[in-house]
Amino acid sequence: MKRVRISKAHVLILGVIFVCLFLSGCIPGDGKHTEENPAGFFWGIWHGWIAPISLIIGIFRDGIRVYETANTGLWYDFGFYMAIISGFGGLSLARKK
Repeated sequence: MKRVRISKAHVLILGVIFVCLFLSGCIPGDGKHTEENPAGFFWGIWHGWIAPISLIIGIFRDGIRVYETANTGLWYDFGFYMAIISGFGGLSLARKK
């Protein structure tokens, strides 16, 4: 019987696909947030982090946006822009050792 070898590249690709599918579960414009239940500060941070994924999915599906229109205002904006500017450690990754 022949043994199947799984390389690190295969594991990495499957991990990236899984993470993308997991992150797309809470995309802005999916109907979860309404005027009665607006997105707040922490949703703003989350939507800022997944903005690139939201942009790609929004190209192919109507109604999906990068920014949640039903939000609490200034606090949502603050969280969203804070996440966009900082990214996933973007400022710390740019520093020299």
